[in-house]
Amino acid sequence: MGLLQSHDRHRRGDGKAALIGTGVGGRLAGIGRRSRPHGEIELIDHVHVSRTHGVAQDFRGALAASKGNYRRQVSLIEAESWAEALADLSQAALHSAEPWWRRRANLLVEGIRLPRAEGTRIRIGAGCLFEVITECNPCHRMEEVAPGLKAALTPGWRGGFLLRVLEDGEIAIGNEVRIEP
Repeated sequence: MGLLQSHDRHRRGDGKAALIGTGVGGRLAGIGRRSRPHGEIELIDHVHVSRTHGVAQDFRGALAASKGNYRRQVSLIEAESWAEALADLSQAALHSAEPWWRRRANLLVEGIRLPRAEGTRIRIGAGCLFEVITECNPCHRMEEVAPGLKAALTPGWRGGFLLRVLEDGEIAIGNEVRIEP
C-alpha cells in the first residue's frame, strides 16, 4: 500500500489532500520565544526544549512549570494554515499580519499537515517529542494584529496547536518534523 492511497490523506478545506500520519515529515521553519507576557517575539535559529521549562527562556514554559500545568507549554502553527488564514484577510489587513511570528507561536512547521487530534505525538529533530494537548484558539489580540485575523484563524485548527514536551532536546530550524505512533 503506497503513501498516497486514500487512507493516508486528510481533506483540507480547499479540497486538496495532505499527507498526515504517514511518517512523511515536514520541517521546522521558525522558532520564537518571548520573555514576558505581551513581550516582543525573539526569533532564534536553535533552542533547548525541556519538560520542565518548554522552550528555553520563553515565559510560557516557565509559567507552566511554576503552576504544574503544562497545557500551554509550547505553541505551534503550520505555515500552510497561516497562509490560509492570511488569504482570508483584506489586502490592508494582510500587510500588517504577514510575518508568522505575529501569531505569537513558538514553533512554525511547514510541509506537514498535523492531525487535528489531542494526543498526537510530534517529533522535531532527533530528540524532542511533543504531545498535542489541544487546539490553540486565537485570542482577541489577533484583532490588534489585523482586523479579521481572529476569525480567519478559527476554522480547522488554523490557530495552531498547544503542546507539552514529552522528551527534552535541542531543536533547530531545518529539523525534520514527523508524526510519531
